[in-house]
Amino acid sequence: MPALPADPIEGIGTRIQTVRQLRGLTVRELARRAHVSPAQISRVENGQRYASPSIVASVARALSVSVSVLHGQPYIQMLQQDQLDGLLAPISSALDDWDIPPGTDEPPPRPLAELAVAVRTLEAERAAGAYLDVAQRLPALIAEINYAALLHDTPGTRDSERARWLQAELGRTVYVVARQIGYVDLARHALGRMAAAAPRSGDPRQVAIERWDRSQLMADAARHDRGFALVHQALRDLDDDGSTSARAVRGALYLRAAVLARRSGDDSTAEDWLEEAGELAGRTGELTDYGLVFGPTNVVIHAMSASADMDRHAKALRDARKVTLPDGYPAARAGAYWASRARAEAWTAQHDAALQSLRRARDVAPQQTRYHPGVHETVATLLRARARATDDLRSYAAWCGV
Repeated sequence: MPALPADPIEGIGTRIQTVRQLRGLTVRELARRAHVSPAQISRVENGQRYASPSIVASVARALSVSVSVLHGQPYIQMLQQDQLDGLLAPISSALDDWDIPPGTDEPPPRPLAELAVAVRTLEAERAAGAYLDVAQRLPALIAEINYAALLHDTPGTRDSERARWLQAELGRTVYVVARQIGYVDLARHALGRMAAAAPRSGDPRQVAIERWDRSQLMADAARHDRGFALVHQALRDLDDDGSTSARAVRGALYLRAAVLARRSGDDSTAEDWLEEAGELAGRTGELTDYGLVFGPTNVVIHAMSASADMDRHAKALRDARKVTLPDGYPAARAGAYWASRARAEAWTAQHDAALQSLRRARDVAPQQTRYHPGVHETVATLLRARARATDDLRSYAAWCGV
């Protein structure tokens, strides 16, 4: 089903109602299928309750649509304005050519060391939320690294492992960008390529990260139990060897386990995983290995999200106020923090503060913020709350396509 047009006031509630009516379901029938109370469905549809990720995933599954459809993604007009839409087909084609030898007129790839620098540069831009810049360079770099992997295809050799490592890293970069802008099929395709390359990279951390990402797709599909099993598998197979990189991955897995447990309704288990993540973060400090962000700050940010998911927005805001973002904190994560804080402020009727937080999210990570479905929903919440929107709010809404 194509993305439904976003209502400038009602947001996700209207889209849920529209699809529900297209399916010929009453609120009570949808609630029964989604294992959510009819009152919650009704309040979400009327814009009176925050549509938590667990509710959205359960409703999407019950309606046989993707989460991105209910979020109104992909935002086609914005993608066209930013010329991102024309970059997606070449990225997909490059992934399709994963194991096909290049034409005879193709120049040889650069040495693996130079390709590694190019991949790290791209990952830095991804961490900054610069999705347009990343997408522009992905097709050529994927093709070049595919070529390198074919040239170094002797299993078990160091060069073969390095080439597969680079393939896996690029697959993950495509996954992150595609999921952020709402192209779930491309994100899944990219993650499949990562799953094929990571076991041949000689790096067990990459295998665990692919499972971490895949568990997010399962959460999006309300398959929390399977995502939880995948996280357990990743933790079992990834030893804590004392390295910062292994601990960064394990910490990220602890946080994902907490999210999945919470969305399954098991708040006690979620708290246990958050506590374990907090203990590990206390030992490691702030880490950014493998493009992951783990440490005390991110644990508190996850606690914010946990409170919001349970409709405890005042507590989420109290948690948000405890956070002081470290110097040099990755822009994408900083932007996500300000977006989450804005949500808590909007749902506690602190509308001016919410708009200020949204501006901060735009300042630190403009491209990510522009395509962030949570930002769109917060802006819609602010628009609903005012009989007449301020010029600043109208301008912000126009900028992010609400």
